[in-house]
Amino acid sequence: MRFLGVTDFARSTTFYRDVLGFEVNEESGAAEATLGPARIRFGKEGYAPGDWESPRPPGSGILFFQTDDVVAMRAAIQARGGAPSDLEKVNWIKMRMFEIRDPDGNVLWFGQTYHEEQDSPSRRGSQPHGLRQALPELPFDNVPAAVAYYRDVLGFRINYQQDDLGVMDRDAITVLLIARTEHHKGIGSFEAYVADADALYEELSVKGARILGPPVSHPWGLRDFKVLDLEGNRITFAQTFE
Repeated sequence: MRFLGVTDFARSTTFYRDVLGFEVNEESGAAEATLGPARIRFGKEGYAPGDWESPRPPGSGILFFQTDDVVAMRAAIQARGGAPSDLEKVNWIKMRMFEIRDPDGNVLWFGQTYHEEQDSPSRRGSQPHGLRQALPELPFDNVPAAVAYYRDVLGFRINYQQDDLGVMDRDAITVLLIARTEHHKGIGSFEAYVADADALYEELSVKGARILGPPVSHPWGLRDFKVLDLEGNRITFAQTFE
């Protein structure tokens, strides 16, 4: 469920129903639009997923919808009087996408992956040596201090520790903290998907983590924030949303 700020309920419900093809329900002065699993509740103010402390004015929303046929979706919207942008390929997320704005200027992205066949479960299952898990390695001059930081601030559990190695677990994620050597120089980074980016942001803020900014929602369907550890390695915590 997304909460979207609009200035004129009648105008917005008409646009989402007649142009975008949503089903609109209006009860007790509230309006909700649904299209498949996507649900939008209209109000005078909008809210990002899980962020109830920061209301956003009409026109500031960015929503992403994934569809099975982005070409047909764009054609249908155009046929109903909408003005979608041209289709574009976003290579780094492997999606074909177009944008349209609602009457208040809220940005709506519709996208479809173009590598579904090669990444389908049946194809993955046919690979006898299919990849199963990634273990990012992050280099440190002071591994014991890094282990303590990941445990006390970032909430990881010590799986194994020695002077030049820390194996750290949190939920399904395992990170290797290794000694910085001639073969392992510089800094590292990795991204972890989480169930609730805002809740994790609050947890790490209280513990004094070096956070680079609050969670941000992106049009490609991720809400994320970044953290630097003691020696500058960067972790991105990302949550998917509709």
